[in-house]
Amino acid sequence: MSMIMLSALRRQCLSQFRARLFHQPYCIRNGLHGSSAGFAKKLNRKDAYSHLEAVHGPDQFGTLSPQVDEPETADEGDLKEEDFLQNLPSQGQKLSVRQYADMIKDHLKNNRIREALDVVEVRMKQDRVKPVNYHFNLLIGGCARVGYSKKAFQLYNKMKQHGLKVTGGTYTSLFNACAISPFLGDGLKRANHLREIMLEKGYEPNETNYNAMIKAYGRCGDLMTAFQLVDEMVARELNVATDTFNFLLQACISDREYGFRHALLVWHRMHRMKISPDRYSFNLLLRCVRDCQLGELETMEQVIEQILSQSIVQPQQQLASVGEKRTNEGTLAVNDESTPSLQIAYVNSELTDRLNHEGVPDLLSPKPHLGSLVKLGEVRKAEDRLLLLGGSSNVFAEMKRCNVEPDVRTMTELLDVIPPTYAAEKQLLTTIKQLKLGCDIDFFNILIKKRSMRFDYEGAREVLYMIEAANLEPDIVTYGVLALGCQTQEEARSLLNMMKQADVRMNIQILGAMLRQGCARNNFRYVTEVLNIVKRERLKPNEPFLRHLEEFGKVCEKRDRDYDAKPRQKGRDEFKMEYNRYRMHLDAWREHMGLQGLALDQALGIVREHPWEQFKQSQPDGFEAVKNPKLRHKRKKQHSIRKVDVDAIADDDDDGDDGLLKKVEDQTKEVRLVH
Repeated sequence: MSMIMLSALRRQCLSQFRARLFHQPYCIRNGLHGSSAGFAKKLNRKDAYSHLEAVHGPDQFGTLSPQVDEPETADEGDLKEEDFLQNLPSQGQKLSVRQYADMIKDHLKNNRIREALDVVEVRMKQDRVKPVNYHFNLLIGGCARVGYSKKAFQLYNKMKQHGLKVTGGTYTSLFNACAISPFLGDGLKRANHLREIMLEKGYEPNETNYNAMIKAYGRCGDLMTAFQLVDEMVARELNVATDTFNFLLQACISDREYGFRHALLVWHRMHRMKISPDRYSFNLLLRCVRDCQLGELETMEQVIEQILSQSIVQPQQQLASVGEKRTNEGTLAVNDESTPSLQIAYVNSELTDRLNHEGVPDLLSPKPHLGSLVKLGEVRKAEDRLLLLGGSSNVFAEMKRCNVEPDVRTMTELLDVIPPTYAAEKQLLTTIKQLKLGCDIDFFNILIKKRSMRFDYEGAREVLYMIEAANLEPDIVTYGVLALGCQTQEEARSLLNMMKQADVRMNIQILGAMLRQGCARNNFRYVTEVLNIVKRERLKPNEPFLRHLEEFGKVCEKRDRDYDAKPRQKGRDEFKMEYNRYRMHLDAWREHMGLQGLALDQALGIVREHPWEQFKQSQPDGFEAVKNPKLRHKRKKQHSIRKVDVDAIADDDDDGDDGLLKKVEDQTKEVRLVH
């Protein structure tokens, strides 16, 4: 009986043990590899606690942590942290402050903005080296020179977060960034904010800061603030030099409607303050002549009379010296009450002489006059505004009086504003030859463009012989301005073959100039060939290219409707056939470019490139034209114009230079000031 009970009790204990074995977690301890998970897999059961193990013994209160399989790919952040901790830079691997600065300078010198920024943002961070304000000032200056204003101010904020000292050079670079920013509204907003910060900190700007502020406000279109800053410099008795007035002239250029009037006021303000202009002053004034208008005629007349009145020498000192002069025979006394009337009479007499002066007008010299001048309503073109200054000969005479020697930039600016005639161009080339100046390829590019814009395509191609005679080589801009004269497909193909022989790759600007000619002449096959070249060369169309296509499409649609209204009109069938073929090619081209079904604004949004996108990417290798560091700083090649046969250039008339002078005087007499 006892044996039977003992056997039953044993079986009951064994069954309870088995039940506990399969339904309770099993601890793996002291190297024993076995778990309830293995049994659960065999029995196809899912246990919620199969991945948990007790940290301590079964009789101790512990923490249960999951057993999770390691991921196949490690976390990128963990790898960086492990690499950073295991590969600490040694003291010998760290560079000095000067060496990091030299790296930044080298990148900036070769326009590698992204790489220069990486020196501080990546390299120095990896080396655990804290940048100093010198490094930040270098980067801010580099970003400012290319107009990357957003990044320049980000670096300025980081500089303050690092607790580094903000110097006057930092403010100068930041205002330069605002001045060169491609977004004028954003640049003006940043300039105002930066100026408020300077006032809050009680920082007193120096002359360099003021010049940078004038440049920023002037280029961003706030001329009022720019002129107020000059008055502030005078009030603080700071040195107002030629550079300050040069920045004011840059401000005048930004105002296309009234800039010429402002430039005259600035120029004569320089005369009154006894400040001599330099070469850059004359070049900027010529740029104002080219780009800026007179504004309202009545206001312009008042400005001219103001300039003439202020330039007249006041006779107070002469009258005072005469009143104090005594002779042995007696005293020459001047009544004090009569002195003002004499002054007024002198000023009125001199002003009348200036207004009625004969000859070419001269509003450039310290003693301006109107000559035979000028009906201001007729002054519309750049050559007319140049005549107000006395013409190119008077510009050279004024430069000689100020001891300023013209350079090739001066000649290039003059080439843009002289009359569009062979005689005027020949006179300018003769002057270059007499002054023994060296000309670069840019001068001849402007000459080609000037002739192309007046539809003298044959004369534009003749400039190539002048380039060859001056031992110069055409550049990509030369082919671009030559493309303005490609009226037919054959001429376009000839230019493209010339570029291929010179190993110059075409760009969208050159093809855009050809497209403009094809659209102007309603040549569907010419336009289609240009579209095929863009597709074959995998070029991205720019904004002018798409605008030409849009305008050409509107012209063709109007012409198509006219033909539908008059079905018997001559040339209808030929136009319909060419136009339908062109539309098929255009639709296929748009689909290939990803522009199918898009309006012009939408297409422009796709092709328009952000001006700062280039600074966010690393520069590809081999971008620099010159790899030799000894030749990297070589000046741009310039050659003398003396080899060009100036006499071989055809004249518009047989009178030569005499005829030109006569023509200039005749043009001068056509313009008169209306009182």
